[in-house]
Amino acid sequence: MITDKEFTLRLIRQLTQALEKLILDKPEESLMQKELDFDTLMRDIFKMSFTEVASKTKEEMIAIVNERQERDHKDYYEMLGNLFYFNSRHDHNKDFQDKAKTFYELYLQTSGIFALPVINRINELKKALE
Repeated sequence: MITDKEFTLRLIRQLTQALEKLILDKPEESLMQKELDFDTLMRDIFKMSFTEVASKTKEEMIAIVNERQERDHKDYYEMLGNLFYFNSRHDHNKDFQDKAKTFYELYLQTSGIFALPVINRINELKKALE
């Protein structure tokens, strides 16, 4: 039997992969057919809409992530980085860019992974925020 935590983690990983494909402009057909509903996904993951998640400060989101199991933090940070990065590309929202940069940096710190695409995005976001 799958637990709520496992289900949520699976949702986070699926959303992360879907956002990666969108960021790289390589969406799958099935993804194109069913538009990503960020509100529904955020409600399933955080029990609040995307608008509510987006209105939280970085510190508030970090506190929410810290309430989860430590081994899952990297998945949350990667997903949040992708989420805010993807959304910042459409409306050039400085707050979203700053959040994406912060969550990507936290992802690199917590995962211990050397991820060149993420590092490149961080550098791109730093330039955009100057």
